[in-house]
Amino acid sequence: MKMGRSHGAKWFILFMTVSLLAVCQARTIVVGGSEGWRFGFNYTDWAIQNSPFYINDKLVFKYDPPSNSSSAYSVYLLPYLWSFVDCNLSDADLLANATQGSGEGFEVVLDQWKPYYFASDGGNSYNCKDGLMKFFAVPWPHQ
Repeated sequence: MKMGRSHGAKWFILFMTVSLLAVCQARTIVVGGSEGWRFGFNYTDWAIQNSPFYINDKLVFKYDPPSNSSSAYSVYLLPYLWSFVDCNLSDADLLANATQGSGEGFEVVLDQWKPYYFASDGGNSYNCKDGLMKFFAVPWPHQ
């Protein structure tokens, strides 16, 4: 009799685990929505409107390569809150250069529970400072 209960409990746990995994699937989110990653769009507001982010969500940065009529965009991951506030990219990691956002875009997986600080450079941090091309996301564990 005890074996039957143990076996039933294992199936119940397996069923619950599979059910939770189905509910907790990661999302793929295009940064800026239909606007994409561009100068002059307020990404802080966008991030607030699209929160909460969850661990394993994928952010896709889509932007046009530089041309005569547009500046070069990029995607940097900044290390600290103060580097984000000041748009100081000196210690930041370049995730995507000016051409990597075209087509399907550049994808970043939020795979840890930590703040992710994103910005674009544009030379002298111009895109970040004047173009509002910065935001942060703190992904939460799925409920």
